[in-house]
Amino acid sequence: KLIKISISICLCIVFIGLLITRDGKLFIPIGDGEVSLDSGTYEAFPLPEYAANMINSDYKSYFIEVEKGIKVHILETGKGFPIFLMHGNPTSGFLYRKVVENLPLDKVRVIMPTSPGLGFSTKIPASKHTLDNHIGWINEVLKQLQLTELVYSGQDWGGPIGMGALALSPDILKGAVLMNTGFNAPTMNTDLSPAHATVKTPVIGELIVEVFFSIFDRLGGVQGDPKSWTQEVIDLYGKPLYADGNSKAPLAMMRMVTDGPNHPSTPSMIKIENYVDTLEIPAEIVWGMNDPILGRALTRMKENFPNAQVTETSAGHFLQEEVPVEIAESLLRVLDKVNKKGDEFKPLIQTHHQVSLCSYR
Repeated sequence: KLIKISISICLCIVFIGLLITRDGKLFIPIGDGEVSLDSGTYEAFPLPEYAANMINSDYKSYFIEVEKGIKVHILETGKGFPIFLMHGNPTSGFLYRKVVENLPLDKVRVIMPTSPGLGFSTKIPASKHTLDNHIGWINEVLKQLQLTELVYSGQDWGGPIGMGALALSPDILKGAVLMNTGFNAPTMNTDLSPAHATVKTPVIGELIVEVFFSIFDRLGGVQGDPKSWTQEVIDLYGKPLYADGNSKAPLAMMRMVTDGPNHPSTPSMIKIENYVDTLEIPAEIVWGMNDPILGRALTRMKENFPNAQVTETSAGHFLQEEVPVEIAESLLRVLDKVNKKGDEFKPLIQTHHQVSLCSYR
């Protein structure tokens, strides 16, 4: 009898393990209507109310199909010089909404893609989450939008994914604002954080990230001000994944983070590091010093961009939620250098600095 019970328990454990480590299904979102741009016509995506309430009605919301069934959701607003903003894990293009409120939208065109697996983009099986795939998809966005020049900013995975995409179209990048991220390949075995070390173990990672806890509920702990991670913000980033029945991306993208020279992402990181080493562009660094994940990586970023002006802030990991004014000002200074029109943008920096933070959602 005891043997039968033991066998039953083992079978149950195996079944549960197989269930929670499943790859996840492809979910292809469906839009409604069209959005016409100079580069072409795209599938419009009407936002659900909880998301639409976080931005104003001037935004365009649409999909770019980067390969069959893989749609990248784009938020876009403004007219002028392109500013390309890349988010990280597990957020979306909405991460930059507060930054946009502090930019002169009659002078800049702000483009905010969302990586597949997150936000309102296509949800993909966990096995499709590779750095090469994400880089290729965002590069296809650049191509389909027919962008010939831009200022780029990236944070978290938006750093390597965005910079990797630009490395495939190297003449586009004219200036950059770098936030809490990294562009260097590992030369030794080391984990980014204790959390990354824990969740890379099969089954254990699924239990922690997908079964027992919601990663979206817990991210206030990586902020300088935990109160910046409100329930509205949790819903904004978490709801699209749960509603589409595939929330595999957060864990899969944590496992994409390198832990040594033999990690599958390392070859792509080597290419990105080599590309960054060639850059001679106006650049600034804005850093959240209270980020428990990447706060200490500032020294390496300074080495990558030794001439960049550095703004150290009290923010945490998702600094776009905490210090949007500082990020916007940095973008404008870089754009000023790119355009060599300082007199045009200096007054705007001062004006937008006076925007009340209480107006942010």
